[in-house]
Amino acid sequence: MVQYQSIYRKWRPQFFEDVVGQKHITRTLINAIKLNRITHAYIFSGPRGVGKTTTARILAKSLNCQEGPTDHPCNKCSQCIRINSGQSIDVVEIDGASNRGIDEIRELRSKIGFAPAEGKYKVYIIDEVHMLTNEAFNALLKTLEEPPSQVLFVFATTSPQKVPNTILSRCQCFYFRRISIEEIVNKLKKILEEEKLNIDPQSLYLIAESATGSMRDAESILDQVITFSEEQITYDNVKEILGVIPKRLFLQLFQAITARDTKSGIVLIDQLVQEGVDLHQFVQDMIVYIHQLSLIKILGEKGNHVSMFGENDFKQLLELASISDLKTITDTIAELNQIEDKIKYHHYPWILMELMIVKLTQVKKQNQEKDSSDTVSYTHLRAHETVLDLV
Repeated sequence: MVQYQSIYRKWRPQFFEDVVGQKHITRTLINAIKLNRITHAYIFSGPRGVGKTTTARILAKSLNCQEGPTDHPCNKCSQCIRINSGQSIDVVEIDGASNRGIDEIRELRSKIGFAPAEGKYKVYIIDEVHMLTNEAFNALLKTLEEPPSQVLFVFATTSPQKVPNTILSRCQCFYFRRISIEEIVNKLKKILEEEKLNIDPQSLYLIAESATGSMRDAESILDQVITFSEEQITYDNVKEILGVIPKRLFLQLFQAITARDTKSGIVLIDQLVQEGVDLHQFVQDMIVYIHQLSLIKILGEKGNHVSMFGENDFKQLLELASISDLKTITDTIAELNQIEDKIKYHHYPWILMELMIVKLTQVKKQNQEKDSSDTVSYTHLRAHETVLDLV
């Protein structure tokens, strides 16, 4: 029986040109190989799933290919095949989270002095390098100061700010950016064409947006959707897999806030609880919804830059923007931001939602009435002063 290979592994880039959304990095590395300007240590930082470890493997392959060093490895020689399968003894991948102590780094240092067994370079790829202890970093520092000529380090991290400056200053640092929705969609289209599968554009964009800039996450979601849908992939299937919350709920809740209708807002929260909706996800998605509303309020029809809002949703947002004031919109975003972190771990998350509704409806309503009363009192006072002046 042939073992199934997940999409993100099957479609992992094999050449620098295949890495999506990181041309500013791949071009620099290609030129460095062509000009023989490879340094001894690199730091690849950025969000998860954007190509850090993949690029490190391609770099290792380019340097150790039998036709290399080359910016376009052959993928046919024994070195390329071994590196692709993770079996090369000259390319060592280390998980910084589970090998973070000084003993592990000392063991690594004891092996660094040996010449490569098969290729031209020994490449050490340390993932999540920021997880190393201070003692481990100090042990590594001596090696980075006087590295053997045949050794190359690539440190990958999602938190470069946690890496000591003494390490950063001895490395070339590259920041991997989040991948745009369009770039993710284009890559998914190519995969689907090769896999001979059909999917509508709206579903593709929904997958891309849910991946939040991570190509690996997008491919994993696509894999899950294909498995769930079997032969026919539909938009409803994608929404069910992703747990997408209907936008009408955000519309109804904000309408209640705008109308200062506390009862309707609390009834809607109760409905969400009864239906088992993830309230943390609801808050996150509503922030996106209200943010989009704020853009439409300010920019009009030009504000629709998020493709997850279809034509009907956009029309509703336009109507909502026309009857909403900007202060209510910004106040709602501020309150949602306040409870976003708390609601994930709160034992009674709906209480935070209900308190938010009360604050945005009752308190604002009382403030409005107070302001109105103050305005009336001021008007009466000015009228009285005017009469006295005439007398």
